[in-house]
Amino acid sequence: MKTVLYKHDDLGKYFAQHLSAMTSAITPKQIDRLWQDIVMRYGEPQRAYHTLNHIEQLLVQLENINHILSEPHIIALALYYHDVIYDPTRSDNELRSAEFATDTLSPYLSPEQYQQIHALIMMTANHQIDTLVASDKYNDAAYLLDMDLSILGAPWTAYEQYAKAIRQEYKHVAADNYRDGRTAVLQGLLAHPKLYLTDHYYNQLETQARDNIKRELTSLAAL
Repeated sequence: MKTVLYKHDDLGKYFAQHLSAMTSAITPKQIDRLWQDIVMRYGEPQRAYHTLNHIEQLLVQLENINHILSEPHIIALALYYHDVIYDPTRSDNELRSAEFATDTLSPYLSPEQYQQIHALIMMTANHQIDTLVASDKYNDAAYLLDMDLSILGAPWTAYEQYAKAIRQEYKHVAADNYRDGRTAVLQGLLAHPKLYLTDHYYNQLETQARDNIKRELTSLAAL
């Protein structure tokens, strides 16, 4: 895989490129306003993992696979907006992010485009592909979901930082409750026959991801 490093200014440029490639009904000033709103939201104080750094990591991966996606611009916008609303005390962040994306983008995109983005964001709630997804869209959806879970298959040092950041986001939860809740989430992941839907990610990350999850479970059990 090639490695691409972005600064947050670059993320704004790529946001503008993806959005302007999909519509001519938007001005640079309007794009910049949308981007500044994204920056503000991903910089909120309750975030430790779900920040622009997370978006950057996903866009680096998108650069490696966009040639095999049918609609890379749709996937890019879904990535930018999939965590735009994030409140660790709530369980409807994906729905609120999807609705936010729809409200924000509908003046500029076609109904098919913003409805696709809404559907993709909603799939990140349970990381399962909606059965209504057309066959020609399945590949794109699978890659988006695998990208979002790719941190699970990172080297242990990166995974450990991710786990610590998630704990920080849930600092309002008592230690025992967090241990029990996080353990249930991780055990639920291990119960899936495959964590990754695409061969690309399965072959590269599946084994490491399962090892990481088991290692975190061991750490949680010791608390």
